[in-house]
Parts: sequence; structure tokens; C-alpha cells
Amino acid sequence: MPKKSMEILTESMFYVLMALNHGPKCGIDIAQFVENRTDRRVKLGPATLYTVLAKFEKEKYIREIAVEGRKRTYEITGKGAQSYREELNRLKQCVLDAEGGG
Repeated sequence: MPKKSMEILTESMFYVLMALNHGPKCGIDIAQFVENRTDRRVKLGPATLYTVLAKFEKEKYIREIAVEGRKRTYEITGKGAQSYREELNRLKQCVLDAEGGG
């Protein structure tokens, strides 16, 4: 049976929620947070980032809280924070399984 589209987050989705879990940010701030947090291992291009943001906004995982010209600032919602925690726990369990401790 196929998984629902938001049941397991992609790496990009996970890092976007991680960034917003640390406070409201605009797109550029999110991309910089992710690059810094991953030591540049994960880079979010504009197409990926804004596709994820649009999907999250539609699904009510984030909300737009400010607009200054073309700059839009987002914050995570309760639904988005819950999804982030669930995915974080799932990934922790994957690591435990891989290390033989799960």
C-alpha cells in the first residue's frame, strides 16, 4: 500500500521544518540554515525550496507571517512541529536499527 505524500518527509522537507523549528525565517534564511547545519552537504536550490514551502503552506505545516516586497517570512505551525518530531523519531529509530540497538 503506497504511503501518503506527507507521511514520510524527504530530506529537503525535513530540513526546512528543522530550520523553521528554530524560529521564523524567509527562504534565503532557511537555505542558509540548512547549508550551515549540514556543513554544506545539503543545499536547497530555489526550485526545491519554494516547492516545499508551497506544499507545506497548502498542508498547513507552515504559515506566512510577513511580506516585505518579494521577501516572505514563514513560521512552523503545530501541525508542522508535530510532523517534524514524528520524522525525527522515525529517523532516530532507523539509526538504532542500523546500529543493532533497536
